[in-house]
Amino acid sequence: MTDDKMLARIAALLRQAEGTDNQHEADAFMAAAQRLATATSIDLAVARAHSDQRTKAQMPVQRTITIGNPGSRGLRTYVQLFVLIAQANDVKCDVASNSTFVYAYGFSEDIDASHTLYASLVTQMVRASQAYISSGAHRPTPTITARINFQLAFGARVGQRLLEAREEAQREATKGRDSQPGTAIALRDKDIELKDFYRQTSEARGSWRATSATAGYSSAARRAGDRAGRRARLGNTTELAGARSALEK
Repeated sequence: MTDDKMLARIAALLRQAEGTDNQHEADAFMAAAQRLATATSIDLAVARAHSDQRTKAQMPVQRTITIGNPGSRGLRTYVQLFVLIAQANDVKCDVASNSTFVYAYGFSEDIDASHTLYASLVTQMVRASQAYISSGAHRPTPTITARINFQLAFGARVGQRLLEAREEAQREATKGRDSQPGTAIALRDKDIELKDFYRQTSEARGSWRATSATAGYSSAARRAGDRAGRRARLGNTTELAGARSALEK
């Protein structure tokens, strides 16, 4: 399957998830979107492994993902969401010191899938957070503290769900009845190639953390964010002010 066809099918799954009021159906569509992204990535890795000559389009690339504007509050939560989605799709990330953008390293199909998932989930995260704050359930915790904790927990839960779907797809591809010979080797070689590319390309220094000492902590907001992450659906890709989902090549 080509990258364009994969993205079109993922988009169709997102619309189905958004259009159902049944939580189990929404969960199934979300998992299916991630499994499709993983399965396509595996197929392309196997195809590359059997190719005598590699084109530039078949090599890992670096792209810049714009997260938000300088000075916007809570950008770390948006970065965390993208980074966790990227991890579920074999994409490595370096983060700007002010969290306004991310350097993504990976194969084109994996970065595209990560961005498609992020564009939907960041919208849901912000909407769920706003609904929680508007309800007043966070009081007496300061609004910014509650919002950050809610969104961190949302991202962590969504990241876990996507990793579970990815692992299921990989198990099926490497151990299922219809698995192709050499799949496990192709995935290992892909991982090695990506790590080598990252080491050669990345100029990152130090490490990035989603939380800071001044952010404060709210267990109630974390629990609410975790619940919202469990209910998250994939769908609307509208770009939000302060949480851009633009993809720059």
